[in-house]
Amino acid sequence: MSESPSERISAEVVVKVSRLARLDVTPDEVQRITTQMAGMLEHFADIDALDLSDVEPMTQPYPLSNVFREDVVVTGLDREEVLANAPAAEDGRFRVPPIVGLDG
Repeated sequence: MSESPSERISAEVVVKVSRLARLDVTPDEVQRITTQMAGMLEHFADIDALDLSDVEPMTQPYPLSNVFREDVVVTGLDREEVLANAPAAEDGRFRVPPIVGLDG
């Protein structure tokens, strides 16, 4: 006979995992977490008890379709017109302030 879900999780396990995760939990939180984890394990045990042999595995409950638009080649913006609106341009490119090691 296998152990019950509440026997699989204990306060000691919760404290150990909390320490490994570097979580500072109070004794009250340890008790609450232990109870919640035992409840989750019991729920998982209920699911494990179901006969799902006729259920087809799926990754999505509803069929998905591609929502992207078709790729269409369009004419780009005119370089000279774009650079005319830039605060600073040089040699057909945007001039931006240097980030490291260069003056002005």
